[in-house]
Amino acid sequence: MRYLPLSDADRREMLGVIGAAAIDELFRDVPEEARLTGPIDGLPMHASELAVERHMTKLAAKNMVAGQVPFFLGCGAYKHHIPASVDHLIQRGEFLTAYTPYQPEIAQGTLQVLFEFQTQVARLFGCQVANASMYDGSTGCWEAIGMARRITRKKKTIISSGLHPHYVSVCNTMARFTGDVLETATPELTAETDAERLIAAIDGETSAVVVQYPDILGRITDLKPIAEAAQAKGALLIAVVTEPVALGAIKSPGEMGADIVVGEGQSLGVGLQFGGPYVGLFACREKHVRQMPGRLAGETVDAEGKRGYVLTLSTREQHIRREKATSNICTNSGLCALAFSIHMTLLGEKGLRQLAALNHARAVQVAERLAAIPGVRLVNDSFFNEFTLGLPVEARPAVHAMVEKGVLGGVSLARLYPNVDALRNGLVVAVTETVTDEDVDALEAALKEVVA
Repeated sequence: MRYLPLSDADRREMLGVIGAAAIDELFRDVPEEARLTGPIDGLPMHASELAVERHMTKLAAKNMVAGQVPFFLGCGAYKHHIPASVDHLIQRGEFLTAYTPYQPEIAQGTLQVLFEFQTQVARLFGCQVANASMYDGSTGCWEAIGMARRITRKKKTIISSGLHPHYVSVCNTMARFTGDVLETATPELTAETDAERLIAAIDGETSAVVVQYPDILGRITDLKPIAEAAQAKGALLIAVVTEPVALGAIKSPGEMGADIVVGEGQSLGVGLQFGGPYVGLFACREKHVRQMPGRLAGETVDAEGKRGYVLTLSTREQHIRREKATSNICTNSGLCALAFSIHMTLLGEKGLRQLAALNHARAVQVAERLAAIPGVRLVNDSFFNEFTLGLPVEARPAVHAMVEKGVLGGVSLARLYPNVDALRNGLVVAVTETVTDEDVDALEAALKEVVA
């Protein structure tokens, strides 16, 4: 296909049809201060390929690489060891080049992989059915809210203050176009979650309650009372899991009564990768399966009685009745889902439990050492591999000071909640199996110095 640019007359005609006076009107949702009005200052208009390569290499050298320094960042993206076999297998030609199975009969291998992935997610989340993945955890969270609206025919969702603020932001953005009413709140630096507030806020107009498990501060909530309170009012409980490794150590959300469970699968098989691509996990009760977004691969037998796989549900209705679609999800994070599934297979149930035990034991060790530093307070009564500290100084400058000492010491809550003064001294620390004794020593020494 040749590239044929549009003429000025073509552009004018197109703008006239959509009712825009100028192309700039198409970008009105982008804040004016974020738009470029000319060339970027300091950036040359042109350079040779060799010069650009050298310049970019110098810029890359300024990065602090996660695998080369003590690393304690988390808040929804975690550094775990990924076996080399995961990367080797996902790069096989039949996987790397495979695309969405619109014609399932010629994509048996892809459908089998998705079927096995679904089985793993359903068992991990304690649910009856799971789909073939979403784009990431945040969009999966919004899709769960939309699904609850379709089931309950109500539009009010109560969101826990412990839900990751980036997830909240995605949901607020989407709710602008659907009319959903989202009741949100800001977390407090306390050991208690806002479970009582959530239960008290549920009424007859509530569609769903959204709770992160463990939450943004690492706290672990008993979901059962919230589920019972929501279901008594005809609402659904949506549980959000950003660290699936935790489910090797704590009860699954489905086991505690969650109706829909969503999450981010990055921890298993998928590296940090500068923030993506990641893989969204989505599971629910079987009775709600026809309102579930995305796609569902199923197992059947052919005319000769041999096992085969089919695309059982495709709720976007890609082929027909698009106006009746329950979601705009038209594909899945296939390669990332495969990486997740391979890592889960290599671990097995026993391996996942052992990995979870390693994470928790190491986190307890680090929390005890850091809480012993004068002026430092451990906020959490309970946690898995991530906890929050209250520092005697502002956390964001402290994090930057630790970076200067070669330690990525955690995520300051001021970064996530820049306008909330009460959280300025909060530091979220994540500890995984990749943390060594030397890393812990370096973190302890750096934190002691910056809070002194």
